[in-house]
Amino acid sequence: MAVSNAQSTDGAEGRSAVETGGAGPREQVLGSVLVVDDDPTVSEVVAGYLDRAGFAVRRAADGPAALRAAEEQRPDLVVLDLMLPGMDGLEVCRRLRARERGADRQGLPPVPVIMLTARGDEDDRILGLEVGADDYVTKPFSPRELVLRVQSVLRRAVPAVPAAAGPRLAAAGLSLDPAARRVSKDGREIALTLREFDLLAYFLRHPGQVCDRERLMREVWGWDFGDLSTVTVHVRRLRGKIEDDPASPRLIQTVWGAGYRFDAHPAPAEPAADTDPRTADDHA
Repeated sequence: MAVSNAQSTDGAEGRSAVETGGAGPREQVLGSVLVVDDDPTVSEVVAGYLDRAGFAVRRAADGPAALRAAEEQRPDLVVLDLMLPGMDGLEVCRRLRARERGADRQGLPPVPVIMLTARGDEDDRILGLEVGADDYVTKPFSPRELVLRVQSVLRRAVPAVPAAAGPRLAAAGLSLDPAARRVSKDGREIALTLREFDLLAYFLRHPGQVCDRERLMREVWGWDFGDLSTVTVHVRRLRGKIEDDPASPRLIQTVWGAGYRFDAHPAPAEPAADTDPRTADDHA
């Protein structure tokens, strides 16, 4: 079954109340998901599939309602439509991330966000990733695929027990604790999204190795398929948080035509080259 992006006229506009989905209590809940979509048909179908998969689901029909719902009860994941009335999904995601940075989250990782978009323009999808979304699904989509994406993202979002998480990782002033899912640079904690954290952990575990985007998509995202621009955007965002000068990266190097390499012992900084690293990434 595919969910289309057709807009319903059954009074969705103006609804701001948060609705609780689900057919009743169950023995085990896999996690809580907040579904934000102003189309009641899409929202109901997505919520129904997630509920049957074992998730506790709440629904919101616009941005302000979504922000209130996330503040009142922290969800484990947000499924967020890009095209919302009044406040679009990009602004909702920005505010969620800003709230997480500005508040004492007691060591909690950022809430994962999967963005739904009816637009086919790659720039819109990339922009969603750049404001902090962890993944995106383009309408029309298969609800079963969305459930699999939710399960994949949440598996990586749940902190592993210390025995399985492995030792702390450290290089070039960076310190990463896999069990607590916390990262610091030169003693200062850095807020990373779910995928940024996993990407940095992978680089730290494979220093000096050239990793192409297909490998990173498979090993970090757990997918054998997908839009490789997702990797490019996350590398760019990660550089912006861990590099002294993201325009002249020294830790995550682009290896032209091959991929990326993490240098645990970077050479001294050199004058910035004329090449725009964002353009070079497109050929990695």
